[in-house]
Amino acid sequence: MALTLDEVRHIASLARLSLTPEEEQRFQQQLSSILEHASRLSQVDTTAIPPTASVLPHPARLRPDTPRPASSRPAILANAPDTERDYFRIPPVFDAEA
Repeated sequence: MALTLDEVRHIASLARLSLTPEEEQRFQQQLSSILEHASRLSQVDTTAIPPTASVLPHPARLRPDTPRPASSRPAILANAPDTERDYFRIPPVFDAEA
């Protein structure tokens, strides 16, 4: 499938590219070649190939999701840089004047 120069200019405008006339000619040839190759790939007989979701092997199995006791509040707060009573203390997000 050969692209026309008008189609190349349209594609360039969609991509917000300004092309010189030489670049338009070069891209016309290159994009036409790519489309021709894709057209040839679509003609390959794939009826004997089962559909797949991915060509990669199955992902690693996850560990079982089993309930376990929660960490204690003092153990969690021990990792905080600043606390006040039983809460995390963080710097103010908004100015007091706002």
